[in-house]
Parts: sequence; structure tokens; C-alpha cells
Amino acid sequence: QVPLVESGGGLVQAGGSLRLSCAASGGTFNRYIMTWFRQAPGKEREFVASITWTANTYYINSVKGRFTISRDNAKNTVYLQMNSLKPEDTAVYYCAARYYTGYSYFTDSNQYDYWGQGTQVTVSS
Repeated sequence: QVPLVESGGGLVQAGGSLRLSCAASGGTFNRYIMTWFRQAPGKEREFVASITWTANTYYINSVKGRFTISRDNAKNTVYLQMNSLKPEDTAVYYCAARYYTGYSYFTDSNQYDYWGQGTQVTVSS
């Protein structure tokens, strides 16, 4: 049981930046794979980025070079730095976690045990 809380969303113009945070409480998640998903209206939830406890990172192709996922295990927090934002990035962003000590990653939302409530990111043109 590792409750997750996202923050940092908001409204930004195209080309701008936002930094999302996902804070865990009730335990540490240093040995969890941490992943950001996003869901736009009328669309299925999609994988965005993951970081393992070994700090291996994975990104969906559309955000490579623009988004950076990182983690601070001492603070039980994972971040998503989003630069050069596009209107297509508009969505509710969710933090997800599962216990995993390997180097691979998981893109299916059903493969995660813990979820945050989501934070809205809106990018205007």
C-alpha cells in the first residue's frame, strides 16, 4: 500500500514547460517502477514514461527529447519535467507504481498496483 499524489499540472502555452510531481506516503517505493500515464478526453489511458529503481528510463516516442522522468528515493517522489509542450500533450496525467526490481518496464495500466488521483495538464496553442 503506497498511496500516490500527483501535483504540478496547470495551463501553459505551447512551447512552455511544467514539472509534475508524484509523492508517495505510507511507505517507500525505491524498489518500485514508477510510471506516468496520461488520458485525454475520449481516449484510452496511454503510457508516457517510466523509471525503474535502477534509474533506467523509458519514454513513448512522442515525448522523447521533451520529457524527462526522474526520481528522488529519499523523498519518495518521482518527477516528470515536460518541456516544449504541445496541445497534443493535453490530458490528465497519472502516476502509477508497482513493485519491480528489474530493468524492463510495463506499458499496460493493468500491470500497476497503485495510482494517484491525476493532475490536469492543458496546453493552449
